[in-house]
Amino acid sequence: MPAKVYSDNDATLSHLQHKTLAILGFGSQGHAHALNLKDSGLNVIVGLYEGSKSIPVANEKGFEVVSTAEAVRRGDVIMLALPDTKQPSVYQRDIAPNLAKGKTLLFSHGFSIHFKTVVPPKNVDVILVAPKGPGHIVRRQFTEGKGVPSLIAVYQNPSKQAKKVALAWAKGIGATRAGVIETSFKEETETDLFGEQTVLCGGTTALIMAGYETLIEAGYQPEMAYFECLHELKLIVDLINESGISGMRFSISETAKWGDVTMGPKIIDASVRKRMKTALKDIQSGKFAKGWVKEYQTGYKRYNGLLKKGQNHSIEKVGARLRSLMPWMKKHSVKGVQAAY
Repeated sequence: MPAKVYSDNDATLSHLQHKTLAILGFGSQGHAHALNLKDSGLNVIVGLYEGSKSIPVANEKGFEVVSTAEAVRRGDVIMLALPDTKQPSVYQRDIAPNLAKGKTLLFSHGFSIHFKTVVPPKNVDVILVAPKGPGHIVRRQFTEGKGVPSLIAVYQNPSKQAKKVALAWAKGIGATRAGVIETSFKEETETDLFGEQTVLCGGTTALIMAGYETLIEAGYQPEMAYFECLHELKLIVDLINESGISGMRFSISETAKWGDVTMGPKIIDASVRKRMKTALKDIQSGKFAKGWVKEYQTGYKRYNGLLKKGQNHSIEKVGARLRSLMPWMKKHSVKGVQAAY
């Protein structure tokens, strides 16, 4: 049975009007939600730790910036726009002591709630609004009168208004323009982690690297390997995004289609699916979450080492040189191996 898709007519901002919406963090998702909700005519404040580099940025965008603890005290709906790794300590230090009955905690990813690194009291609503796209796209689509499809979920609902608040928030950030689907914290978390690990990030980057290295080892020029295995991928993904896999196949050559349908299943075969199932089981059992929690609690040593190894791969050096020849491409500087927030 197809999932119900909620649209603009299914949501009303009245459930957020006359309330204070507190956004904790002003990174990728935080800044997008804050700006979109503000532009939707709602009262938004931003909570940041003392000395945060985001304070002048948020001030420049017209927000009142207060401490994280003060934002929780003043907020009726409080969004944790913080990395999964930061949420437990911030929750214990600043959020839990300032929560009161009737407030709402809002997450854009279910990790902390599902794996219980954050355990809220029973007298607050706990909801999820998860756009299926990065923050800068959430913001850009909104300013263009469009929206990014989103998921909503309710974990706790003592007020009996939690779903209406989640839909109102989704409307405020523009998501109901594109469509909103109801899910659970469990389903969102487990499918999101699975997608990241096996297809969107882990699977894709490993496939690119393997293809690049195979061509290099066979004696082909690194520039040729880069264009064939990395650069052109965006063109194919854009076609799939716009019109599905069959639509992409309609746009490529007969030779490319034949190679696609005959060789693709031999590369991504039953053994890959078997390892995907193992990855999913590790996510479902909490094994992945426990390993990740241990990694960040012990200083990110393996994590940072693996990221640094990736940055030093020849595909990055070749790519940097080739991209410099295309000044119209948006440039992103990689400063260190750990993301800044």
